[in-house]
Amino acid sequence: MSGVSGFLKRAVDIVVSLIAIVLLAPVMLVIAILVKVDTPGPILFSSRRIGRNREPFRMLKFRTMVVDADSQRDHLRHLSEAPDGLFKIQNDPRLTRFGRYIRATSLDELPQIFQVLSGTMSLVGPRPLPPEEDALIVSPGLRNEVRPGLTGPWQVAGSWRIPLSQMVEMDNAYLTNWSLWLDLKMVGLTFLHVVRRKGV
Repeated sequence: MSGVSGFLKRAVDIVVSLIAIVLLAPVMLVIAILVKVDTPGPILFSSRRIGRNREPFRMLKFRTMVVDADSQRDHLRHLSEAPDGLFKIQNDPRLTRFGRYIRATSLDELPQIFQVLSGTMSLVGPRPLPPEEDALIVSPGLRNEVRPGLTGPWQVAGSWRIPLSQMVEMDNAYLTNWSLWLDLKMVGLTFLHVVRRKGV
């Protein structure tokens, strides 16, 4: 995505993320306090993901799990409900009390707004995967050539419930047919998912 399209998409990312940071700052402050009070550990959790041009980066979230959650991953892999080797447990036993709530409402994703502003991510785009899951994609097409999104077609269609091959097709279709209207539509659908507590 280059030229006018790239400039327009980046401009929208900057403007919308700045507005969102200002409006949501009180919400993020309250969440940060509640995460800290709920269980011992850091407020933010960083997860290694594959981004634009296959460059790894650290994606930020509010911490929703106990501190040693990663060390328990292999022992819980047999409970994963996601297809194609992805790891997802809907009622993950590692979730904290407050973490379970903000995960269900997707409020744990709010710190990524700062990453949209910095240019590491975009508001809408292919969702970045952990390296071990990204490696499962045989033919990624265009998805690794753009900034990963805070939300995208995979999220609004059902996220981890969608097979990887279908996810790649959806991402490539989104990028091939990109328009500002399509991005706004994705943001609107994501908002509905959050309100309905479907997660993204």
